[in-house]
Amino acid sequence: MKFFIDTADLTEIRDATAMGLIDGVTTNPSLVARTGRKYLDVVREICEIVDGPISAEVLGTDYDGMMAEAHDWAKVHKNIVVKLPLTLEGLRATKTCSKEGIATNVTLCFSVNQALLAAKAGASFISPFVGRLDDISEDGMNLIQDIVTVYQNYDFRTQVLVASVRHPIHVAKAALLGADVCTIPYKVIEQLAKHPLTDAGLAKFIEDSKKIPR
Repeated sequence: MKFFIDTADLTEIRDATAMGLIDGVTTNPSLVARTGRKYLDVVREICEIVDGPISAEVLGTDYDGMMAEAHDWAKVHKNIVVKLPLTLEGLRATKTCSKEGIATNVTLCFSVNQALLAAKAGASFISPFVGRLDDISEDGMNLIQDIVTVYQNYDFRTQVLVASVRHPIHVAKAALLGADVCTIPYKVIEQLAKHPLTDAGLAKFIEDSKKIPR
């Protein structure tokens, strides 16, 4: 399973990349707004740091507007993946991008039917938001299991990109279910390596090492 980092914070991206764990980056308008910088400037810098898929989201909601932005984003860097909303206009834009060879990430997916439509439109990635489903008392990971099953049934090439990840359990379950990608906030990436028995064991090794004759 590939790990993307879900952020527009360049410091977080550099630190995570230095760990050797990051295969790509996802951004969105909310994340970029926190930086106080222009979207294009942020994405260009990300492309210099990470050699992998970089999702950059369109801001328009109509087909013509989304396609104009998609063409602009595609010119920025070979690794750009144009992020499109899961609407009828967004699916239409996804289909056109697919025909033109522009990689796409269809975002804000909350149902199997939506994921099926995105795959039929030729999306490169589908982004089901598991955390937001959990927020309304649904099990977001059940959606991942269903999408993986449907895609396997019909050999769809669209990759399942688990988004809205809130904690390490989401990551572990995504891997168990066979998701292609997890896009993970920096703090959750750090949590993945944490275990109290690891900390206790390391402390014991360090303490015992002091007893070894020098």
